[in-house]
Amino acid sequence: MSSTAIATVTKMMESLPEPAQDQVVEHLREYLEDLQDELRWDALFKKTQSQLVAAARRAKQEIAQGLAKPMDYDQL
Repeated sequence: MSSTAIATVTKMMESLPEPAQDQVVEHLREYLEDLQDELRWDALFKKTQSQLVAAARRAKQEIAQGLAKPMDYDQL
């Protein structure tokens, strides 16, 4: 975040009563944690995307060759 954005948020926070400031801080903390989780998920997904594509191609090839059989959900 730029210095200007931080200053703007700080000014906005300062205009609130202290209990409201605490509430905003807690919401920001939760939001940032969720955002970090999402960023980690995106990074992991990008790392494995080529493997997922390869697995999908293998599955498609096995289906075309008649090597695949329908999943029996009762056996799971």
